Amino acid sequence: MVQAIFWGAVAGIALILGAVIGLFVPLPTKLTGFIMAFGTGVLIGAASFELLGDIDIQTGYSFVIFGFLIGALMFTFAEFLISKKGGKERKLSNGNKNSHSGMAIFIGSIMDSIPESIIIGVSLIKDNSISSVIVIAIFISNIPEALSSSVGLKKDGYSTKKIMFLWFIVFVLTSLSSFLGYITFKELSEEYMYLINGFAAGGIIAMVASTMMPEAFEEGGPIVGLLCALGLLCSYILSSGII
Repeated sequence: MVQAIFWGAVAGIALILGAVIGLFVPLPTKLTGFIMAFGTGVLIGAASFELLGDIDIQTGYSFVIFGFLIGALMFTFAEFLISKKGGKERKLSNGNKNSHSGMAIFIGSIMDSIPESIIIGVSLIKDNSISSVIVIAIFISNIPEALSSSVGLKKDGYSTKKIMFLWFIVFVLTSLSSFLGYITFKELSEEYMYLINGFAAGGIIAMVASTMMPEAFEEGGPIVGLLCALGLLCSYILSSGII
């Protein structure tokens, strides 16, 4: 229980870090593109090796497949709504280009961060130990979201104090979401845990394909393919327990 809150907070602190960078430490566009590309690879690995791995053949596959499709469809629908409201650039590390979309980007970031934190809590249920791959992946992906939204909010006239307060609220929500994920789903049967894992994996894959991968390439160029592959390799090494 305490672990769920702690690891949710660890992933959530990346939002605070991203906000601070966006407000005070402008990074080169290529560097943030590189970070995003590596994080994309780690997230794909987390979905593949952690959430979709080790499934019972007789009872698990139908639940995983169904959950995966629902997760991908729901994220795509949410992404469509966010994009219509001006939040499609929430992964864009150099800030939103359209004026007055900072709050839409912020809301989109919340819609990403809370489900991701629930995944952290769910990952603790199986053997009461955290998946380092999932935490690292979510941590990396949270930075450009908070960075982009903070730049957009600043352009929209929000004070630095108010922006940091908003991200502190999200930080608290991510910690609580991890806790709620653990409490809510710990009594579920194994079959429904497969459903939840598939749902999370489908949402992650849809998210990186629609937001992180395109922006990483736009900002970092062709080398991001290699960095994404390295992130996936890193995820595989961490998942396999080699180190």
